[in-house]
Amino acid sequence: MGIGPELARRSAPTHDTSDGHRSVPRRQWQRTYLRSLAITDTTIVVTTVVLAQGAGTMIGGPVDPGSSVPQGLASAIVVAGLWLAILALNGTRKKPIVGSGEEEYRLVTRATLQTFGLLAIASFLVDSFATDLDTIRVYLLLAMPVGLVVLPLGRRWCRRSIERRRVRGEFRTSVLVVGSEHAVDAMVGSFVRDTSAGYRVVGVCTTGYTGESERTTTVAGQEIPVLGAETDVINAVKLSGADTVAIAAGTHWGNGDIGELAWELEPYRVDLVVAPGVTDIALPRLSMHPVGGLPFVHVEEPQYRGSHRLAKTTFDLACAVLALTVAAPGMLVVATLIKLQDGGPVFYRQERVGLGGNVFRMWKFRSMVVDADRMVDAVRTRTGQDDATFYKSARDPRITPVGRFIRRTSIDELPQLFNVLARDMSLVGPRPLAVGEGEKIPGFVPRRILVRPGMTGLWQVSGRSDLSEADRIRLDLFYVANWSMVQDLLIVVKTVRAVLAGDGAY
Repeated sequence: MGIGPELARRSAPTHDTSDGHRSVPRRQWQRTYLRSLAITDTTIVVTTVVLAQGAGTMIGGPVDPGSSVPQGLASAIVVAGLWLAILALNGTRKKPIVGSGEEEYRLVTRATLQTFGLLAIASFLVDSFATDLDTIRVYLLLAMPVGLVVLPLGRRWCRRSIERRRVRGEFRTSVLVVGSEHAVDAMVGSFVRDTSAGYRVVGVCTTGYTGESERTTTVAGQEIPVLGAETDVINAVKLSGADTVAIAAGTHWGNGDIGELAWELEPYRVDLVVAPGVTDIALPRLSMHPVGGLPFVHVEEPQYRGSHRLAKTTFDLACAVLALTVAAPGMLVVATLIKLQDGGPVFYRQERVGLGGNVFRMWKFRSMVVDADRMVDAVRTRTGQDDATFYKSARDPRITPVGRFIRRTSIDELPQLFNVLARDMSLVGPRPLAVGEGEKIPGFVPRRILVRPGMTGLWQVSGRSDLSEADRIRLDLFYVANWSMVQDLLIVVKTVRAVLAGDGAY
């Protein structure tokens, strides 16, 4: 090849970030980050178990006076060790998982539930496993719920710290993207949209490269050097100093070619990742199954039925009852203000399309003038949104002064909690479509109505009303295809944060 691997590593260019900081090598910052995760997990687990054991002792947990080591301490060590071991066995600190958000939280939650499930089973099967059943109950009642909340928060704290470093240009992965021009543009665009993932594209190798020097391509406003064709990957790695090669869909390589490239990259300590060619499919729905030496990506069906639907229904009803109980006094004040403003009705009701295409009446606090629906065509024309799938404008003249406040704070949505109790809506889901809305988009409505519409959803926490129409459609369909309880919980938390910040609401 002309240069040996060691010389290539020494001569590969180092990169300065946009603010002048020199990039930390990927393997170095990954080791540092994984070490901080291990320390955070261990601290949380040990502290949670010790506090739970202490609480159990205070309320009468027995201690064996004949033992050289207090039996309570021994059981705490066993529980903490088991918890940490199951976190490791679930792969919660694997490099592809850490910092991935929903999947990382899902695995941490699953490991915690597995730990205490095993404890509960062991307490019945082995009489001498712990002090007694009371000790196990203390762990189940105290340590488990605390762990389910604090462990994901610890991961979130670590993730936020690395995101802040990435904003400053640190802790990034230098990527060389390989594939057809269209596939390369799509992959680079994904990296640009998800800046928190920390991928910095340092070059591309495309099918259409014909050897011209100093060629560049512009994607999402970024100018990226074209370093060669698909067969020039090794030389491009040496030129760019990339520490990861990403193979986009649409390459002309055979199955053996990618395997051969992995061997060629190994001496340079460069990672190889391959896009499977499926988009907008969440990781829990993907699994790898080898068949005759070929890796097949299996895409599981969306989870709409059985225990998953029961869990979502329970979550919706419990949260709706709690929210209505807490918000009732404030809702009474808002209703009074709306009535005093112009004497019109307090609530606004509109027919929307729900689960299975059934039409229902959605409730909101009225934020517009009386008979606003009769003015919608004229307002659409005035704001230049005649052909828009979703109509929403910050300059809508129909909005009243009180309405502007309750829209900005999302208080106008609170009556939809009654729709949740009536099972017309869910707490989280795609926003309910008006009758006839979205019918011009092929396949959009049939997929949207596979789940109940929600009070909040993915696009509401990804920019709210400031998102483009294309992004709203994409995020709605992504939610339908990849629903999970962990995702719902994250959306609820992000919704509260977005409402308090007043981001993108009008």
